[in-house]
Amino acid sequence: MVSPTNFLLHAFLWLALAATAFSLSPNFYHNVCPQALPAIKRVVEAAVHKERRMGASLLRLHFHDCFVNGCDGSLLLDSTSSFETEKNARGNLNSVRGFEVVDQIKAEVDRVCGRPVVSCADILAVAARDSVVALGGPTWKVRLGRRDSTTASRTLADNVLPSASMDLPALINNFKNQGLNKRDLVALSGGHTIGLSQCVIFRNRIYNATDIDPAFAKERRATCPRTGGNTNLAPFDPTPSRFDTAYFKNLVKEKGLLTSDQALFSGGSTDKLIETYSRNPNAFWVDFGKSMIRMGNIKPLTGKQGQIRVNCRKLTRICSWFPVKGLMLPILIIGFPKSTQKALRFLLVKSSRRWVKRSEVSVYPVRGQVALRSLAKAGSMLVTL
Repeated sequence: MVSPTNFLLHAFLWLALAATAFSLSPNFYHNVCPQALPAIKRVVEAAVHKERRMGASLLRLHFHDCFVNGCDGSLLLDSTSSFETEKNARGNLNSVRGFEVVDQIKAEVDRVCGRPVVSCADILAVAARDSVVALGGPTWKVRLGRRDSTTASRTLADNVLPSASMDLPALINNFKNQGLNKRDLVALSGGHTIGLSQCVIFRNRIYNATDIDPAFAKERRATCPRTGGNTNLAPFDPTPSRFDTAYFKNLVKEKGLLTSDQALFSGGSTDKLIETYSRNPNAFWVDFGKSMIRMGNIKPLTGKQGQIRVNCRKLTRICSWFPVKGLMLPILIIGFPKSTQKALRFLLVKSSRRWVKRSEVSVYPVRGQVALRSLAKAGSMLVTL
């Protein structure tokens, strides 16, 4: 049986943390849950070992999350009556993937931490780094302490995610709107050194572009016909499962798969940096890490903003609110086996009638039980988010 004292201790520990942590730090979870980052790494490594492509998919999730109103985990949310999921945006539909792996990471992290303490937004940031490392790339210190959004916007995603058809000025402006510069643009585009793209995305380039190596275009056409085969896959460079500089070497040879790729080496202001990265892997690695940190700093929710989701796909339902020294502490009903949920839901509504409606009561099953006596004393069970 879990004692009420332990749950109250967890609640006040998180409250104190939330009140003081308004900036991101690599050490954010060192005292709260030192097992969190190793747990994320284990799940990522297992997923990438099972499917090498998953490394690129997890990296892309972080990128597409951060570009839409900041790194807040909004991309992970499914549609609700209040908003449409960002997964349906033009740059994401039938394209972004890896959500099941994020679910696995969340479950494992919550298990080792004993409670939901690590945000889904932070999970995306760490999983992106661990994916790059798993595929032979550089590491960097991920700054942590993000909280999860309580909304999402397909419309905003449609408007701000960079398109594969963009030319260099459009790309520079797109990144500038996120507070990122040309070096960030080139370095982060280097993430295409891993992964694959769908035929529907690069078809126009391989059939109509003039700044493309003829032999390369012919090779790509073999698996991407003019009609049909939209989901057929092709690698961005010859080594899609290894984080290296082959992507940049391809651009110098006019073998960029996407229009937006080749735009980086097309007689413009980024040509020299492309050439540098193609010859100097260390320069690329250093800049990539720095740019990932800069991207990860885009408009994070911190402190009391947002929430820590129990399920990365859904908003965590707040059942009641409790004033503690001028702050509002979320109270969730959690910790009971499924067999007793209906009875507990009834009791909670009855004991907390002044605070909540029946429709607002949510019960989350986790390990352990709590005596109904504790429930009567508290009005509802306390668990931190």
